[in-house]
Amino acid sequence: MADIVDTRTDPEAALARATEALGRGVPVAIPTETVYGLSADATNPQAIARIYEMKGRPRFNPLICHMADLAMAERHAVLDPLSRKIAEAFWPGPLTLVLPIRPESAIHPLARAGLDTVGVRVPTGFASRLLSAFGRPLAAPSANTSGRISPTTARHVADDFGDRLELVLDAGPAVVGLESTILRVEGETIRLLRPGGLDLDAVERLTGRPVIRNEKAGAAIEAPGMLASHYAPDAPVRLEARDVRPGEVLIRFGGTALPGEKDAALVLDLSPAGDLAEAAANLFGYMKRADALGAASIAFSPIPAVGLGEAINDRLQRAAAPRG
Repeated sequence: MADIVDTRTDPEAALARATEALGRGVPVAIPTETVYGLSADATNPQAIARIYEMKGRPRFNPLICHMADLAMAERHAVLDPLSRKIAEAFWPGPLTLVLPIRPESAIHPLARAGLDTVGVRVPTGFASRLLSAFGRPLAAPSANTSGRISPTTARHVADDFGDRLELVLDAGPAVVGLESTILRVEGETIRLLRPGGLDLDAVERLTGRPVIRNEKAGAAIEAPGMLASHYAPDAPVRLEARDVRPGEVLIRFGGTALPGEKDAALVLDLSPAGDLAEAAANLFGYMKRADALGAASIAFSPIPAVGLGEAINDRLQRAAAPRG
C-alpha cells in the first residue's frame, strides 16, 4: 500500500519525500484544488511512461503539465495576448490553457502525446510549493485508473493503486472536486475543450468574448477529458432520473425527493441547498460511495446545466456513455 504523508502536519517532510521520489523518476500522487493528480517529472520520458502504465492510459491522450507560476509556464509555452490575459486572471486556479510548445522546452513529447501544443496549468496549495521546490514542470493527470472516477481524497488514490504507488501526499479533500476547465485560444476565438472547475461566465466577462463549445463529434484529442467514455464507475449510470428503481443508488440534487426513494439502496444529495459548487465538490466522492455498494445502477436526478452545472453534466454524460 502507498505511504500517505499528511502535508498539513509536517509540510517540510512531505516536500522532501516528494522531491526525492520525483527526482528518481517515481510518480507521486499530489493534492490540488481540483482533484488528486498522479505527478511525474514532465522532462523525464521514463517517469512519464510510468504514469501511462500505472493508469492504463492511451498514449494518444496528452497530459496536463503543471507549473509553479506564470513565469515557469512562459519558459515552456507561448502565450498570445488573449491567453496571457486569461492566465493572469485565473492562475493559480482550475484552468488549463492549451498553448504552442516552445522549441527549447524540455517537456518531453510523450507528455504531449506528440502534439506541438501543451496543456498548462498553475495549481494552488501544496502542489504550488512542490513545483517551486522541484523546479521543473510536473505532468499530472488525475490519480486514478484511466477512465474511472477521479479521486478527491488521498484514500481514494491509495485504494485505487495499492502497492503500485510509493507515495501519496494528503492535504484533505479537494476543494473544487472537478478537473480544470480546458481552453484553447485561436486568434480572437476562445474554444472550450473540456468544461471544469472554472465557470465559463467569468472568462466571458473578462474577455468580452463568447467561449465556443467544442461540439464536433469524434473531434481529435487535443486535451485530457475528451474521450467519450470517462469518469465511469463499475455500475451503469442512469441520467435525468425522475424516479428510483428498487435497489438503485440515487444521487439527487437540490433536496428534491423522487418517487421510489424508499426502495433505493442509498440516497445521497449533492447539495440539498442547490449549490452547484457544493455539488461539484461532492460529485466524485459520492460516485465512489455509490459504486462501493455494488448496486445494480446509479441514478442521477436532473442537474441544471448552468455555471458549474455544465461541467457536472459533462462528467455525468461521459460516465453514462457506452464503454469500449
